[in-house]
Amino acid sequence: MDKAEYIHQQFLQRVAAGDMPPVAGAATDALPSEAAREIFRSQCVSRHLDRMGRKMQKAGQGFYTIGSSGHEGMAAVAAALRPTDMAFLHYRDGAFQVQRASQVEDQDVIADMLLSFACSADDPISGGRHKVLGSRPLMIPPQTSTIASHLPKAVGAAWSIGFARRARPEHAVLADDGIVVCSFGDASANHSTAQGAINTACWTAYQQVPMPLLFVCEDNGIGISVRTPAGWIEVAFSNRPGLTYMRCDGLDMFETYRTVLAAADHVRTRRLPVFLHVDTVRLYGHAGSDVEAAYRPRADIEAAEANDPLVWSAALLAEAGAATPQQAIDIYNDAEAACERAMIEAVEKPRLATSAEVAASLIPPPRPCRATNGPSPEARARAFGTEVKALGERQPMARLINWALTDLMLECPEIVLAGEDVGAKGGVYGVTQKLVDRFGRNRVVDTLLDEQSILGLAIGMAHNGFVPIPEIQFLAYLHNAEDQLRGEAATLPFFSNGQFANPMVLRIAGLGYQKGFGGHFHNDNSLAVLRDIPGLVLACPSNGADAAMMLRECVRLAREEQRVCVFVEPIALYQTRDLHGEKDGLWAQVYPAPGKRIGLGDVGVDGDGKDVAIVTYGNGCYRSRQAARILVEAHGVASRVVDIRWLAPLPGQTIIDAVGPAEHVLIVDECRQTGSQSEALMALFAENGCASFARLAADDCFIATGPAHAATLPSRDGIVDAALSLVANRRA
Repeated sequence: MDKAEYIHQQFLQRVAAGDMPPVAGAATDALPSEAAREIFRSQCVSRHLDRMGRKMQKAGQGFYTIGSSGHEGMAAVAAALRPTDMAFLHYRDGAFQVQRASQVEDQDVIADMLLSFACSADDPISGGRHKVLGSRPLMIPPQTSTIASHLPKAVGAAWSIGFARRARPEHAVLADDGIVVCSFGDASANHSTAQGAINTACWTAYQQVPMPLLFVCEDNGIGISVRTPAGWIEVAFSNRPGLTYMRCDGLDMFETYRTVLAAADHVRTRRLPVFLHVDTVRLYGHAGSDVEAAYRPRADIEAAEANDPLVWSAALLAEAGAATPQQAIDIYNDAEAACERAMIEAVEKPRLATSAEVAASLIPPPRPCRATNGPSPEARARAFGTEVKALGERQPMARLINWALTDLMLECPEIVLAGEDVGAKGGVYGVTQKLVDRFGRNRVVDTLLDEQSILGLAIGMAHNGFVPIPEIQFLAYLHNAEDQLRGEAATLPFFSNGQFANPMVLRIAGLGYQKGFGGHFHNDNSLAVLRDIPGLVLACPSNGADAAMMLRECVRLAREEQRVCVFVEPIALYQTRDLHGEKDGLWAQVYPAPGKRIGLGDVGVDGDGKDVAIVTYGNGCYRSRQAARILVEAHGVASRVVDIRWLAPLPGQTIIDAVGPAEHVLIVDECRQTGSQSEALMALFAENGCASFARLAADDCFIATGPAHAATLPSRDGIVDAALSLVANRRA
């Protein structure tokens, strides 16, 4: 007999026979009878949804069978919270969503969840893109994570509540007295994202900074096939500074409800985090395809089945006088019938069929924003102080980015900067100097040293209407946390059908050519991990004026169009003033007026030569401009330099148009040959019939420190030689 069917029959037989756990004397006064029955109904619905999911899979109509059976105690957790408390849920929390739906009007949670199981285009959360828990009306952002990568953004969302009390953003959604809940399994508690997020919550609370966050660890004792050591969760989390530990038996809805009420009250009134340890069991194995008997002792499986939470609930309802065993069976059967009816309808609903339909939610919808006229002259004068006099003078990139940030923060009070050393120190390279003095520590936040938590902070704050500008100190450090972009930020609009978004502008100092400092960890020249994330905007300026105007566009995209933008700042150009010779000042720029922007996809063109077009960006643009002068003066080769600026999405047609009548195209890419932008550009020119094109990219090698810092990278002379070779080969 199928395991799910066996447990189904066991429930009916045991409750009918009175073969239930001994609960005489159990404390059942925490819930009135009607509320207890409602929780039990939610538990039954969750159980039957799991059964329907398996039936649908067998019929080829369902596509995901990791269920919630054994974790039905989470219905009591939901009952003890407000439906406006944002919840980032573990994938075994069907009972939580069902119960929360009972607290909100006009919800048909059974139909909604079965539409998700069926991957129907009518699925109200993902539009048929994934079987996910989630609902906009229920304040449950969808999660596809099978680990704990949603914990960092839960920390960020909780942190944002305190910020919003000081200055509420236009698009805030969380109440001032709200809390955030995030749930996860005992195995996931060991993951670096969970450890980092919990540590960040403790680090914050230890400093008496508000952190209204309820961690819920659902401990069923096993992660797929690997046991969690007995007592591990309690030992690991019960004595953390700044974190209150509580525990309850998830088999007992009354105890769970009572404990969660106390935990939520602690979080809500003291604004400090709680770690709630909920004991659960796992039924049916890990997923539909999992043969649990292949790795788990039979005695363990039978012990879990004997502790079926629904049997426990039936016993407790009887003890409380809330429902007789037969009434519990009736509730259970009614839930089954409702799920059966909804399943029959769900499998007949349309599904996504085309690439365009699937991709329709990659980019979130724009949102209306209050019109701004930019910062007032008086506000600018106060912020810039004596630097106002320098605004009309040529300056290097670092200073122009600093000024652009100042103007943007004056104009948009919902902008918050966050990162390591961005405040008191003003950034490793001084780009954020004086910003903490201008805007205070609430808007220029020195974070702890943890890139996952920095990005999680930004994602969570964006959930509550802020426009975060997090900073990763060096491009190589992003790899510690890239899943926060790939698996969380970029996927949220996609898996919520555009109902949720987490707009931000992530600033990253990176790329190569630093003299005498760095090596691989401070001179990383690979953007591959960013440019293949669907929906993400990737910008890389080559000079200060462009940097200011592109940063403004990124903030506009985040604020108005809810986009996730990454703004890569070439470290080697931060303080560069000269182009061809010492003190020529040709690479320093005058700060553009606050209203000027460079639109997404707009490229830059310097020169109108028709012999060769050099297509490049960032440091490559700087060196290509140097090479262009040598080409024309020493060799009579007229060129134009096309600065593509926007690396994703690649503005293909605009680049083709910018190349124009040039006879040859040379791609100059400071990133490594494998995985670099040059690969996409080579394909672009080939597919558009370009007759003569080549590339000069960095070697597939890490960058060295010291005199050889640029040995693996394209150089001015290398660009000249490559261009001449291209022209000569064509003429030959």
